[in-house]
Amino acid sequence: MIKKSIHTNSRGFTLLEMLVVLVIIALIVGLVGPRLFTRVDYSRVDTAETQVRMLRGALETFRLDVGRFPTQEEGLNALFSRPSDERVANRWRGPYIDEPPPEDPWGNPYRYSLPGRDLPFALYSYGADGRPGGEDVNADVGYLPRS
Repeated sequence: MIKKSIHTNSRGFTLLEMLVVLVIIALIVGLVGPRLFTRVDYSRVDTAETQVRMLRGALETFRLDVGRFPTQEEGLNALFSRPSDERVANRWRGPYIDEPPPEDPWGNPYRYSLPGRDLPFALYSYGADGRPGGEDVNADVGYLPRS
């Protein structure tokens, strides 16, 4: 019986080849990464706009049941928890939202006040910077109070 020796030409990657691949990956991430992160900022603005519309609908339903919008003291919590005012509690048919009022996508509470600009209430977020005004992703989102 003749034994055949099988030699394979398998070898691993050299350190230099691995470094070249890592540099290429770093360049791609450096070019594409910032574009992806700006999309995340804009998606947060879209989320805030959607949440404000959802909360507006809940506020309108609260008004239909109770006969008025929540006071500033009751705030958005009146959409989730029955208010303590007995006149309101008897007409309250909530909860009008499934969970306690959400924070805006930047981790701040939504601002609610009476009266608003085009509606009898104001409901808004100050955007990414958390300050009034601003442009782009820092712009205020929602139904803003009268200036």
